[in-house]
Amino acid sequence: REFGFRQMKFFPAETSGGAKALAALAGPLGDVVCCPTGGIDLAKAPAYLALPNVACVGGSWMLPKAALAAGDYAAVEALAREAAGLARRPDGMRP
Repeated sequence: REFGFRQMKFFPAETSGGAKALAALAGPLGDVVCCPTGGIDLAKAPAYLALPNVACVGGSWMLPKAALAAGDYAAVEALAREAAGLARRPDGMRP
């Protein structure tokens, strides 16, 4: 942050305290926006996306190894579309 970085990856998110940890960091680091990854799935993603300091989430749930190995790109596309449709903050903006 002292070098001017305001967008950062937060990994591994779930084992580092999850959405609660990022929510706690929003106060003292209000000018920092994160992309949490690591242990996040479709069920956990909305809690992260509701935070003011989260721009997006990443997760391997959208790219299951079995689907990739089988060349089942329709399944990957369906999972990616489902993730892209998750609710975001109403203003669509981050700090």
